[in-house]
Amino acid sequence: MNKQVSIIVPCYNHAHYLGEAIASVLAQTYSNWECIIVNDGSSDNTKEEASKWLQKDSRIKYLEQENGGLSNARNSGIGISKGEYILPVDADDIIHEQFLEKLVPVLDENASTAIVSCYSKFFYKIKSNIIHELKPQSGYYKDILFQNCLIATSLYRKSCWEEVGGYDETMTTGFEDWEFWLSVLKNNRKYIIVEDFLFYYRKAKKSMLVDTVNNHSEANKEYIYKKHKELYIKHFDNCMSVLFYQMKTHRISEMKVKNSLEYKIGRMVAKPFTFLKKLVNRK
Repeated sequence: MNKQVSIIVPCYNHAHYLGEAIASVLAQTYSNWECIIVNDGSSDNTKEEASKWLQKDSRIKYLEQENGGLSNARNSGIGISKGEYILPVDADDIIHEQFLEKLVPVLDENASTAIVSCYSKFFYKIKSNIIHELKPQSGYYKDILFQNCLIATSLYRKSCWEEVGGYDETMTTGFEDWEFWLSVLKNNRKYIIVEDFLFYYRKAKKSMLVDTVNNHSEANKEYIYKKHKELYIKHFDNCMSVLFYQMKTHRISEMKVKNSLEYKIGRMVAKPFTFLKKLVNRK
């Protein structure tokens, strides 16, 4: 049916990657799209880099705003979009030239499907340097309750975004896409996975995802569980199994560390200093 797709590209200080992302959009074999670059208060040359692409194709648009975070930037771009379908693409990632050609028909032909995604390849520095592959399976909200397998760059209906009120802008430290997928899918909708590698995720030593996993994972999960508590209560037994499994895994990991030779040597080395500290504190 050749529905229009609005591709939303938030960019915060990623001007050096933006060109690759937009080039992959321009290479699409499916032509009915618009691309909205959202400059989220960047301090680098994002504006200048974006302007180069604006001159190349009239389907590329530009929105500049004060820094509001990823959810806010996506919502801002979607808010001015005209397409029936939405595709978020981060400024440092790349989509295959047939991404839209293969995913759009799936939404067209499946009225009960809210989201369409695909297999992904994770790369480091250059696209050909693949370090990981992600091959999720189609499913419903219950399949992503405890672990999100849907990449942020998945195609979905704009009507779903409108229905749930967009991305949660209070989630500034990650997992906002996971929470959004749960909101969209909770009313018995389905997501479908196209079994082709059509998305390339740039893996960086420092990134928002790395920071989330290292520093905000538990807090963000707690927020999601509480916000969608009716879902987790509905699957209470599974929820308890997962939580206690995670507790057990954490305990075993701690025991391995404490029983390791490195830990024991470290304690022996630190022991004299601990004793001296106690003496000083007594005085």
